[in-house]
Parts: sequence; structure tokens; C-alpha cells
Amino acid sequence: MKLGMISLGCAKNLIDTELFLGVAKKYDLEITNNINDADIIVINTCGFIESAKKEAIDTILDATMINKKKTVIAMGCLVERYLNDLKESIPEVDFYFPIKDYDNIDNLFNKILNKKATHKMDYENRVLTTLPHSAYLRISEGCDNRCSYCAIPLIRGNFKSRPFDSLINEAKALIKKGVKEITLIGQDTTRYGTDLKENKYLEDLLHEISLLDGVEIVRVLYLYPDEITDNVIMEIKNNPKVAKYFDIPIQHASNKMLKAMNRRGSKEFLSSLINNIRNNIPDAIIRTTLIVGFPGETDDDFNELYNFVKEAKFNRLGVFTYSDEEDTKGFDMYPKIEQDIMDERHDKIMELQSDLSLNLNKAQIGKSYKAIVDTYDYNKQAYVVRNYAYAPDDVDGCIYINSPYTSNIKPGDIIEIEIIDGNEYDLIATKKCL
Repeated sequence: MKLGMISLGCAKNLIDTELFLGVAKKYDLEITNNINDADIIVINTCGFIESAKKEAIDTILDATMINKKKTVIAMGCLVERYLNDLKESIPEVDFYFPIKDYDNIDNLFNKILNKKATHKMDYENRVLTTLPHSAYLRISEGCDNRCSYCAIPLIRGNFKSRPFDSLINEAKALIKKGVKEITLIGQDTTRYGTDLKENKYLEDLLHEISLLDGVEIVRVLYLYPDEITDNVIMEIKNNPKVAKYFDIPIQHASNKMLKAMNRRGSKEFLSSLINNIRNNIPDAIIRTTLIVGFPGETDDDFNELYNFVKEAKFNRLGVFTYSDEEDTKGFDMYPKIEQDIMDERHDKIMELQSDLSLNLNKAQIGKSYKAIVDTYDYNKQAYVVRNYAYAPDDVDGCIYINSPYTSNIKPGDIIEIEIIDGNEYDLIATKKCL
């Protein structure tokens, strides 16, 4: 039998997809990328914001309409959050598999396949769905921050670090599979280790993984601002294998809005943090996300955020319009902001960021870097590569080397490049002689 899987949402959700596929292989199922060929279709859903929920529901409905003889499984965050509603509204799905049942995944497969095996989700047996040379390492589960707009703690539960040694062992297993770039992820990576008795924290994890033979790049995403310690900054600064890359979702810069969002810290603290990072690591990349239109956001609040973005000059920036999520504090907060006003504020910041990004990218011209080769784009007749400034999650844009294909350059190769041009999102480079 063949199993096809559609994974929606973030990289953290992708880990669950890979764990699921690892169990499927244990049950001797063939994994196919062609959903039409699959006997079993699995949709791993996202339930973070309204647009993600709509995408998940549309994908589930599409899967149920492909062929009535196919077995359809829906799993993930949307299923965890709305299990009973989904069962009632989309009964065509054969199996709903919420997160709370992941530890009993063998029960699901035994029902489907009429077997009596006991295969479980196992990090070291996960099937990588990323590029062969790059993989994510999920270092924790859940979140304790309880931001007013966020449903993640309702879905994923409280924060829990994975044991240090288990992460080192998984990193070794990834390297044996050919992985050269390991990206640490979690809902709140900066809190890693604070709930354990091992006295080992994020900086220790970054350091130990960087020492493993075969790893070339270690990167960390999802840093909560007020938990970024000087030890973390110094490890990123001084370790040549750790990407000088800070993914820090700040969400807002108005102190009034930060308080309403239940975010720790202040505009003054955020400014100090950014200055501290750049004073220590002048070539650091700082990426952030913002939310506009949170209940009660005035024109003055928005202008304060706009001016902060203008001054901070983030290398990467994404903007979300507020999504009203039931069971969060924000759901019961007023006044609500009209969608057209949220859209206008979104567009205004993105227009500003486009100009900032263009200037930052143009300033890269003439600089040389080490880069990892991801793939060859036959349509563009160009290699797609990334230096330390580009995370592997398709958010940051790309670096292109315009060149005919040659077998002398392979995905996963580390090459020297020189930047020769750039636009708002992408850079153009040439390959220097090795």
C-alpha cells in the first residue's frame, strides 16, 4: 500500500510529519509524493490563525473528494483544537488523529492495516522531507508565554525541553544521513533547558552540536526577546559554525500594545537588545515578525511601530494582521480593528520594509561568503544557494548563481560566492574559484 502526506504549517509541524512517515515505513507502507497514487492520504494540519485553518479545511475536503476508496487521515493542530467540530462537519474523513494520541500511533496503524505491531514515533527514525543536507531539530515542545493572541499553548500544552543527550544523539543520526546544516526549532528555543536539572542551556546545545564531525552550519530560530542571554549572543558570536542569525519575533513596539499582548519587555528593551546584538556582531542578521490590528491598536500605536521598524532596519520582517482566536485573551478584548485598516497598516509596513531590504541587499554587493548549495532551478537556469543570512524555511528569499548546470556542483556542497547584485528579496552571486 502507498501513503501520501500533505504537511501544512510551520517547521515544528513538519517534524511530526517526518515522525509519522517514519512509523509508516515501519509498517512497510510505500511513501509516495503523488497523492492520486496513494491508498492512504494524510493531512497534517495547522490551526494557528484563520487563514491557516481555512487552508487546512480546504485541503481535507479536497482529499476526501479524490477517490472514495482512499483512506483519509487528518492530524495536527487543527484536529487537536477542533476535533469534535471536525468530526461533525467533515464525517468523510476516515480517521482523525489529534496530537494527544501521538503516543499511541500504533493503534491508528493497526486499525487501518489490521495488524498488531507496536511501532512508535521515534526521532532517530524520522523520514526527512527537507533537502538531504539540511534538517530541523526540535528541541522542545509547547509554550508557557501565554501571549494574548496565541492559541499554541491551548494546542501544544506547556513548555517542555527534550533531554540534552537525546538531542545530541538525534543530531548524530541526522549527520549520518548526510545532513550538514542543523536548525534548532521549538515554540520558545531560548527557554531550552530551564525546566531540566542538567544545567545545560541553549548556548551549550549550540556548542555541542557544532563540535560534531560532519556538521557545517548550526542555526536557531524562534528566540523570545527577553530570554536571549549574553551567553547565547557570545556563543553565536564566537562559534564559526553557528549562523550569526537572530530570529526574534517582537510582534509590536508600542509599550501599550506589548502589555495588551502579554509580551514581556518594552520598546526600550527591544531597542537595547538589537543594539547589543549589532554592537557585538555587526554582520548579524535580525529577523522578526509583527502583528498589526490587535484590539485597541490606535493610529499612534501603529505609528510608533512603523517608526521603530524604520529605525531598527531589520534584515528580515514579516507582518501578520491580527486573527481573532477563540479561547485566547485577545478574543474578548476590544475595540476590534476593521480588516481594511489592518490591511492598510500591513501594506504600509511591508512597503517600508521593501525599501529597507533593497538598501540592505544592495549593500551586500562585492562581499564574499561561504554558501551551501540547495538545488538547481532549471527554469531560472541558476543554482539556489544560501549563506548564513538565509534560513532554510523559504521565508528569507534566495541567492541565485546564474549558470548552466554542471555536475561539478552538487546540493550540499559548500562553495565560495561573491554577491554581484540584489533586489528587495533575493541576491545574485557568482561562484568563486574553490
